[in-house]
Amino acid sequence: MIIRHATMEDAGTLAAIEGRCFPAAEAASPEAIRSRVASYPECFWLLCTEDRPDAEIVSFINGFATDQPDLTDDMYDDASQHDPHGDWQMIFGVDTAPEFQHHGYASLLMRHVIDDVRAAGRKGLVLTCKDRLVGFYARFGYVDEGISDSTHGDVVWHQMRLTF
Repeated sequence: MIIRHATMEDAGTLAAIEGRCFPAAEAASPEAIRSRVASYPECFWLLCTEDRPDAEIVSFINGFATDQPDLTDDMYDDASQHDPHGDWQMIFGVDTAPEFQHHGYASLLMRHVIDDVRAAGRKGLVLTCKDRLVGFYARFGYVDEGISDSTHGDVVWHQMRLTF
């Protein structure tokens, strides 16, 4: 397995994985994925089966950097809000292809992302998750800040923050 950043050639595969991991109301559209990759490929971390152009993408984490301390719904579709020097790394999605789930791949990738974000000098990471995943993210040091103002996909979300 290798970890690398996204390229535009990955956008279709990433959108397909996203569509398999989230209900339609929550999944980023193929257009949104393409816009994100075009604007901040360095904020896509991909876990792949090997270091080849045709290697299978197993899992990916994406988001952008900003000085805003809280994740807001408008961030998902507005790549122009990315600030490469921002204090906070927002996480929009942690996606593992269904056939690779429950093997620890998302955890492996999350640890790598946390290390990269710390090395970049950011204050920390912010994400939102459903109630059933609060414990999963807490294992990495994220703190549940309570119910988010987010209404993305008409779901109740918890805002989680990992501060360095």
